Amino acid sequence: MKVLVFTTAYPNEQQPNLGVFVRERMSRVAEYCEIKVVAPVPFFPGAGFLKKKYRARPPYREFQEGIEILHPRFFLIPRFCKGLDGVFLFLSSLWTVFGLRRRFDFDLIDAHFAYPDGFAAILLGRAVRRPVTITLRGTINRLIHYPVRGMLLKWALKRADRVFSVSRYLIDLALENGADLTEDRVRVIPNGVDTEKFSLLDKISCRKDLDLPLEAPVIVSVGGLVERKGHHRVMEILPALLEAYPDLHYLVVGGGSVEGDMTGQLRELAARSGITDHVHFAGEIDHSEVKKYLCAADVFVLPTRFEGWANVFFEAMACGLPVVTTRVCGNAEVVKEGRSGLLVSFGDPDALQLALRKALAHDWDRESIISYAYERPWSQVAREVHQAFADVLQNRG
Repeated sequence: MKVLVFTTAYPNEQQPNLGVFVRERMSRVAEYCEIKVVAPVPFFPGAGFLKKKYRARPPYREFQEGIEILHPRFFLIPRFCKGLDGVFLFLSSLWTVFGLRRRFDFDLIDAHFAYPDGFAAILLGRAVRRPVTITLRGTINRLIHYPVRGMLLKWALKRADRVFSVSRYLIDLALENGADLTEDRVRVIPNGVDTEKFSLLDKISCRKDLDLPLEAPVIVSVGGLVERKGHHRVMEILPALLEAYPDLHYLVVGGGSVEGDMTGQLRELAARSGITDHVHFAGEIDHSEVKKYLCAADVFVLPTRFEGWANVFFEAMACGLPVVTTRVCGNAEVVKEGRSGLLVSFGDPDALQLALRKALAHDWDRESIISYAYERPWSQVAREVHQAFADVLQNRG
């Protein structure tokens, strides 16, 4: 089986943490079939002065873990005409896909994110007469409510040969908003965890390496420093938490992403709140280095606005951490209340503060938390995806 992966979210040498979860999944699928990736990079003349994401200029062709990745540039108008992004993505990628097909006669196109990626993939599939699968991820929470983008997104889902989703919530959301999906075309395949990359390390050693107090309570967040992830929501309740835990420290791991960059605002918030000495900004670090920060902490927290299936929850749990997060989207499918963490209502700072106090005070069964995370290794995800691809090709045949 030969599969063309099509996505705008795939790590490259200039954006090593972009779409790591896509690479984690598909690099394992590559153990069962031959894979090549087309990962277009947005381009607009002069837009590099506006947002960091437009300044990325990775090489057109690179290899990661033996997989060939092509990065054609696709035209995109920042902030305007977003309903045209899918068309521009299709047109900008067409020549690359035709050229690739001459030397790699792929059987199937596997797209990640429904719009613009999935929409463009459906058009590409029609151009080369190949079936298309689309994986729903967290962005559908926002995009499906836009008039034009929502319509194009649902158009693509209706024509996909198979729709995968990282959570059941996203399927239900699409159905509730008018997507034409039947259960025989839908498959929920949650993300997994790299059990070699994320495992328990000695807490004291990690704290010494990170210059953290050896006995103080430590909470940690990992994710892009954007409004959605909610680092500022933790910092806003930190002064109250310090009344109960005066030596508490908060590790913030992450940097700016394609959604924005709140680093400056977060640092200002820490200064205004008088908590600078208790907040540690690690910045954007390589995915392989995250484990050390997780293992140095006692509790993981991410009061996010929305997610599809936050992979970092499993990664934190694989390091023995209970997770405190919001009861939104698919979070309750990942975090099992009372067993692997606590869930709170979004936008309720008092509930968030109380949950963090409970999590810090509770004697968690960390071995049980690790075992729960390890129930879902990426190898299992890869087998499920490969079997689903085989089913699509069999039905088409």
